[in-house]
Amino acid sequence: MPRKSQKEKLILSPEAHEQLQKISQSRTSPVREVQRANILLRYSEDMSITDIERAVHVSRPSIYKWIEKALAMGIEEGLKDKYHRPKKPVITEEAKAWVVNLACKKPTDYGYAAEMWTRSALAKHARKYGPAAGHPCLKKAAKATIQRILNEHPIKPHKMAYYLERRDPEFEKKMEEVLCVYKEVALQNESAQPDHDVPSIITLSIDEKPGVQAIKNVAADILPEPGKQSSILRDYEYKRLGTVSILAGLDLHNGQVIAQVHDKHRSCEFISLLKEMDVYYPVESTIRLILDNHSAHISKETMRYLASRPGRFLYVHTPTHGSWLNLLETLFSKMARTFLKHIRVNSKEELKERILQGIREINESPVVHRWRKFSFAMSS
Repeated sequence: MPRKSQKEKLILSPEAHEQLQKISQSRTSPVREVQRANILLRYSEDMSITDIERAVHVSRPSIYKWIEKALAMGIEEGLKDKYHRPKKPVITEEAKAWVVNLACKKPTDYGYAAEMWTRSALAKHARKYGPAAGHPCLKKAAKATIQRILNEHPIKPHKMAYYLERRDPEFEKKMEEVLCVYKEVALQNESAQPDHDVPSIITLSIDEKPGVQAIKNVAADILPEPGKQSSILRDYEYKRLGTVSILAGLDLHNGQVIAQVHDKHRSCEFISLLKEMDVYYPVESTIRLILDNHSAHISKETMRYLASRPGRFLYVHTPTHGSWLNLLETLFSKMARTFLKHIRVNSKEELKERILQGIREINESPVVHRWRKFSFAMSS
């Protein structure tokens, strides 16, 4: 019979016992942790060292090591290896800082043609110029070495992310003005009666969707056929016929859309849209327009027309790079996901008619577009 160990007993709490039990049966934990959990579990159950050795297939010195560590420092420490470095690092901290500083600059600053670093290019530059800069440890730096250095911070000079610089110093003020208009319209719509008179101020969102492509099929589409194919088949080749622009105004009270389709979107086309709105709405109402700062909206021709209709139109501008505040963008998104999706035509005139037909279909079942989130303006 094996002699019983004279070491003190390992007492486990229910939580610790459950943790060790879970690790000992795990298929994803490191093998060494599974072995150590088995050692500690069996020792806590008064199993002899000899029996533990036979069951776990680990040497006696290792068993004693982990038991003593658990008794002295606890279960968590008994499962983990103490951090140690077998030898001093080859790459010094100063050399790492030199590499990081290099990665934080562009290759063009060092006479290269590339706009961005690759890890291979960084390693090549480090091998060539690192020793001369006082870092001889970099003379054999490989791509993996550079990657490990950069991952410590982390820095990814081989990747590009984009941001949008805020160029409008009055961004918050203009945003609050637009949101106040939306809030006013929402309250106005909630209190409106079905047979009530037309409001004195009618609010519309206006914008343009340029560059809608007129694309013609080279070969006819093959329609679905039971037993043969489940979807429409379309030839990869196509012919470009040009582009058109959609100019639209969205009534924020009833969801009606007033739109025109033109080859271009200049001041004269925008004035044409304003004239249509002028005819559509009652003379006694003021038409308030939420729109961006496109040149056609503020050109001399447009200003002359507005001056000829004093008090008829009222502008509320979205901030620069703040077109996402315009509710008409949701309508354009709906168009792109419905009748403009995969559209093919035989001429630009057909495309114009198809777009106007799609807008007529929208007006048959109009949807009032609402701005629902006002809280973020307060936090900004």
